[in-house]
Amino acid sequence: MDILNLYNELQAYLLIAALLFGFGLYGIIKNRSLIGILISAELVLCAASVNFMAFNRFLAPDPVVGQIFALFIMGLAAAEAAIILSIVIAVYRNYKSIDPEEPVELAG
Repeated sequence: MDILNLYNELQAYLLIAALLFGFGLYGIIKNRSLIGILISAELVLCAASVNFMAFNRFLAPDPVVGQIFALFIMGLAAAEAAIILSIVIAVYRNYKSIDPEEPVELAG
């Protein structure tokens, strides 16, 4: 395989990961809904997973390492989604809204 083709293929994966990361970061900053923020955080984690898989495919000698990291990120994303959705449900029960700026008081 030619090194120039290898670089071009890796560059395509990195561009996809950068776009996913950019969209996710923009969504985290600009979203007014907790569900939208959760989806945007999932996009950021997906971008990290694409990066691990791309670098593993093109640069690492052992093909299992990147796949293990991607599976770890999937598990982390699932745990994050479960925790944040339970927080969203608790906030909705107390404030009848999922706007992240609505709960201004901290109850102990």
